[in-house]
Amino acid sequence: MNKIQPAPGNLADAFIAGCRVGELRLQCCGNCGSYQFYPRIMCAECHGRDLSWTAASGRGSVSSFTVVRRAISAAYEAPYVVALIALEEGPTLMSHIVDCAPEDVAVGAQVRVNFAAWSDSVTLPVFTLHNN
Repeated sequence: MNKIQPAPGNLADAFIAGCRVGELRLQCCGNCGSYQFYPRIMCAECHGRDLSWTAASGRGSVSSFTVVRRAISAAYEAPYVVALIALEEGPTLMSHIVDCAPEDVAVGAQVRVNFAAWSDSVTLPVFTLHNN
């Protein structure tokens, strides 16, 4: 069974292409300098349309998380941690925290981006715990 795949499309293509080469990309507004995620056609802060894709630091902290102990299908091996990651640049994104015991994850924990193959053609960001 396959994992759920992101829908291709003009807004997501640059993000997915960045992940493929190990780069977490965010949209940045040329008018106000705000970063945003999820991708949109206009800036969520100033409504400007001068958006470009910029490499993010990949650093952030755990805002919230849950431990999934019963997988939704055989494609997802439980237990796994799904978390809201507050990126240094400002946006929050949902991802997995990997390479640690679920008990090691806590709100406020510092994390760094890594990338995992989601299928033969898609790589997505995951995060690992990072001690300053």
